[in-house]
Amino acid sequence: QVQLVESGGGLVQPGGSLRLSCATSSTVFSASVMGWYRQTPGKQREMVATITVGGSSAYGDFVKGRFTISRDKPKNTVYLQMNSLKPEDTAVYYCSANLLRSDYWGQGTQVTVSS
Repeated sequence: QVQLVESGGGLVQPGGSLRLSCATSSTVFSASVMGWYRQTPGKQREMVATITVGGSSAYGDFVKGRFTISRDKPKNTVYLQMNSLKPEDTAVYYCSANLLRSDYWGQGTQVTVSS
């Protein structure tokens, strides 16, 4: 069973920063493309960032250098560092793992950017 445990969401003012974490098992972590997606009501889930086992990353166009995805192998954890947050970044953020061509999802963590 693939488990993805997210943490780090919350309320932040515009221009602020948050770091999201996603912990999983070593088996999943070592074999999966990991990623972060987000979704707002009435909209499709969109890709925020992904990172391969080898460390190659990709970002959604809207990120524009503000976010950084990283992998911590000893902790089997993926991070999403989000800086210069905007109100339009408000969403539920989901951790994902693509393992053997199947996608797995965490429970989601709410990020709210508001003054």
